[in-house]
This record gives sequence, structure tokens and C-alpha cells, in this order.
Amino acid sequence: MTQLAGVLFDMDGTLVDSEKVWSVGLAELAVHHGGTLSDAARHAMVGTNMAESMRILHEDLGRPDLDDAYSVEWLERRVAELFAAGLLWRPGAADLLTAVRAAGIPAALVTATSRHLVEVALETIGAHFFAAVVCGDDLPETKPHPAPYLRAAELIGARPAACVAIEDSPNGIRSALAAGCTVLGVPCEVDLGHLADVTLVDSLEKVDVAYLRGLL
Repeated sequence: MTQLAGVLFDMDGTLVDSEKVWSVGLAELAVHHGGTLSDAARHAMVGTNMAESMRILHEDLGRPDLDDAYSVEWLERRVAELFAAGLLWRPGAADLLTAVRAAGIPAALVTATSRHLVEVALETIGAHFFAAVVCGDDLPETKPHPAPYLRAAELIGARPAACVAIEDSPNGIRSALAAGCTVLGVPCEVDLGHLADVTLVDSLEKVDVAYLRGLL
């Protein structure tokens, strides 16, 4: 059996219930642009990078002419305010982070969110849990490209094949699988039942270090 050398955690929807915070910001941005964001468009955004999310939003509003940079700046400013007000943990996430740290297993945070927002979120989550943090604006490619997970494994000195990645979105799962990681999926806003090569649990309350080791 391969020894567990690292645990790579997604953030939004996996550790903290921040997808709902993003939903608030996106809905407000749509109103700011004079429209209403559809449920289908919001669903399609989960796990995508910021550029893709803005494309989806603008097309959903029938306004592909809108400036991406302006929308990103407006949204990230609002989400930073919401993050600073506090984030709610996903069930079992805080206990699992604590257990991984206590076991001496390096952990990394791997997220498509921009670093300046991640730094706000880490005030709730705890930066001390992570030996490395890879953010959406750190690399030219983000999820579903394998680069973020490859970089995270490199930073903690582990082979991707000896790491378990924990994700809640299809794009994140595809990224981790493409990097060669074993993947544990924990659905939040999006159903993951159609995906192959991923173990699914409905809550991290059911996961401990022994469970993660057993996945390899």
C-alpha cells in the first residue's frame, strides 16, 4: 500500500460553506448590471475559474459586451466583505484538518479563488494547517487543468500518487485526477454521482486519517 504523503484540500464548498457566499455576491453583481442570475448559470459556475464564471454570468444576462475586469473587481470586493464577516465550516472539515495535522501529514490548500480572498478566508480556516497554499491566480492554468494539484504536491514534497485530494466540484475532481491524485469527493452544491474514479462521501464527518490512508 502506498503511504499517504499529503492531503490536498479544496476550499470553497469543501472546507467552508463559501459557495453560498459566492452566490450572494454573484446575485448582487447581476442586479448591479440590471439583471437576474439564473439558477442554471450559477450551477454552471461552481468550480470554474473567474474568467469562465464572468463569461457565464454575462451571457446569462444577455450582456456579453460587459467588461470582465470590471465585473471581477466588483465581485471580489463584495466577496471579500462577506468573507471578512465570517465563514461557516462544512461538517467535519475542521476536525479532519486537525487530525491530519496531528498525524504529521503535510496538507495543502488548492483553490481557484484569488489569493487576496484566500488570505481573508484563512483567518477563519487557519493558515497553520497548510504547508502550502495554491491559489487561482498563482499559475497560468487553474482547475480543471492538473497544474494546481501538481504544484501543491511539489510544494509539500510529495508525489501526486501518494496524495489524497478532497474536492466538491467536477472541475476540481478532474484537476486532481489529471494530476495523478486519489480523489475523495464531498458534494456540496453539485451532484458528483456521474463522475468515475472518485470515492464519494456525503460528509467529512465520516472521514478520518485512517480512512484517507485506506483510499490509496
